[in-house]
Parts: sequence; C-alpha cells; structure tokens
Amino acid sequence: MKRRLLILTEIISPYRIPLFNTLAHDESVDLHVIFLAETDSTLRQWRVYKEEIKFSYQVLPAWRMRWGGYNLLLNRGVAQALAAAKPDVILCGGYNYIASWQALLWARAKKLSFLLWSESNLQDLRGGHAIVEFLKRRFLRMCTGFVVPGRSALEYLRAHRIEEARIVVAPNAVDNELFRANAAIARTNAASLRRELELPDRYFLFVGRLVSEKGAFDLLSAYAKLDASLREHVGLVFAGDGESRRLLERQAASIAPGVVRFAGFVQREELAQYYALADALVLPTYTDPWGLVVNEAMACGLPVILSRAAGCASDLLRDDETGLLIPPRNVEALARAMRLIAEQPEIRASMGARAGQYIRSYSPEAWAKAVAGAFATTGSPHD
Repeated sequence: MKRRLLILTEIISPYRIPLFNTLAHDESVDLHVIFLAETDSTLRQWRVYKEEIKFSYQVLPAWRMRWGGYNLLLNRGVAQALAAAKPDVILCGGYNYIASWQALLWARAKKLSFLLWSESNLQDLRGGHAIVEFLKRRFLRMCTGFVVPGRSALEYLRAHRIEEARIVVAPNAVDNELFRANAAIARTNAASLRRELELPDRYFLFVGRLVSEKGAFDLLSAYAKLDASLREHVGLVFAGDGESRRLLERQAASIAPGVVRFAGFVQREELAQYYALADALVLPTYTDPWGLVVNEAMACGLPVILSRAAGCASDLLRDDETGLLIPPRNVEALARAMRLIAEQPEIRASMGARAGQYIRSYSPEAWAKAVAGAFATTGSPHD
C-alpha cells in the first residue's frame, strides 16, 4: 500500500524535476510536492520546465524580499496546503524559510514524521549570526530524521550531535543521460558549434553565478598567471551572469595574450555544448552546499578543478583521478592545476573518462531509491 510523502521545497528547479519524477514512479510512494515559489528571478534565470513534471504538485502564493544577506520568502496557505495533502511523512528542503517552520510545527502537532533534506556542510565558509545558529540548532533537534546528499553534509549533522542512525544519504544527482547524450552530439559538431557559440578552440570553463564567493576573480587571476604561450592556445569561458560580471569583464580586458569569453546565462539544454568542448570545468568556490555543475560536467566526461570548500568535493572528486582538488582562495594552487590540465592531454583525457564513469552512480534512480528507503522505514516520531 502506498503512503503519502510530501516534499516541501523552495522553487521548481530544473535539476530537481528528474529526481522527483523518478521518485514518483516508486510503487511505495504517493508523492506530492509543494513549491514555495515557481522561481527566484532575482538570483536565477532558469526556465521553469513545467512540461517535464510527472508528479503531483502545487505552487503556493508567495512574496519575496532581500534583507541584508537573507532571503525572506513569505507564503500564504501553508497549513491549508499541508492539510489538503494529507501526508504520512514530510520531507522539507531546508530550514531557512518561515514555511519550513510552519510545516515542522504542523507535523509535530499531527504527530507526523518530519525529515529534513539538509545540504549544509562544514566546508561552507559562511559565518552565521548567533540568533540564526540558535534557531538552526533548535530546528534540527525537532526533526525526526534527515536526508543528506553526501559526506560533508553528514559530517555537518554529526557535528550537531545528530545520531547517524537518523541520517540517510541520498546522492545528489542530475539527469546524467541528458548531459551525456547532448555532449556526445556536441562533439560530433564541434567545429560548427565553436563558430556559432564564439568559443575558443580550447578553453577552461566556469559555470555559475558571477560573484566573488564563487571564486570567479580568483579564476581570472589564475588564468592571467599562466604562461603567455599557454594563454595563446587556451582561453577561459564564463557561462553565467551576476553582479560581478562588469568588473570581471573590465579586468579580463587587460589580459593579453589570451581569450576570455563571457557567454552570459546558459539554459540547461544548452550547457552540455559548453561542457563538451572544454578542457575542464573550474569551480574555485569559497562556499557551496554542493555544486551540481560538477555533476553535469562529469556526466559530459569532463575533468574538474574544484575547491575543497564545495560540498560535493569529498564525494565526487578523486584527486588526480576525476579531477584536481585545490584549497579555496589559493590563486597559485589554482594556476598550477590549470597548467597541469592544459599541458597534459593524456591526463586530461583519462580524468575525463574516469569522471564520466564515476558519476553514473550519482543518478536520479540512486537518489530516489535512498529517499524511498528512508520513507519506508519512517514511522511516527513517537513510535
């Protein structure tokens, strides 16, 4: 007999739809998803792929504002939506929205199990306000169980004295087959695509928001440190947009020789073309709960140069096998890693092949199986 699982999450992310679609096919799960908003246009330019959704869902009325470094999202009708869904278990994606607290308190009043889908990790370098940290600890103590994407998030909960028996690892994933297939097509049309997209013959690739905390300025500085003879043959491409784009463009203009290309925001269905033609993905982030662009790049058979601050670093990156790990905020180490990848085609090819193989186990099917298993073994919080 199916039991009702309700997932409460922020927006209709293109990366979550394949996971939820796969989970909805599980014979033990009657899935319903409540989104707090369709999207967040102030931070993301993602398309909303409603036509791909194959699960029951609703979007709550919402009002959003920024206050300092915090994202305030207010929703109407949370309690009514929860009551109408009649869940047996709630899986909540995060604790930083008022709706998350409403759902937690509602579940406790109804004596229902409440699982937190948590991506916080110890490598995250952001310092929290004392009041925020107090509320976070209180939220964690009130949860029945936890779902995490990998080792860093698991260690974070251990540091908060959460028993490991209450934690399930559901590996963070993207639609690997979509990216793999699109990359293969792109490589068969490499010359024409490079002309169409105005890409260098060879290049390092950054995908993400163009902000300092993603290490974008470090990447530009590291590229400038490469030998001039290397920069003549290998460019740098930024796929993304953000508040630092104009400053990055001004700084890039002073780098010569070399080609630095700003492609702007690239939608999901076009990203594989950029991955497929690159030498490597570079993500020198200072802070990232996971870093799904790493999954995407590896699915396209691309080696990755990755900061240890990324939540996925301890799970996806096998140093010298699927890519290279570097300390955050270390331009010299980043430049050395870029130089190695650029000058050693055999290493580049072997890392890319291993990355493509390794990421196969981080699939929507693996995620859905883990979540369904956690759901099946979760009873009343008072059992």
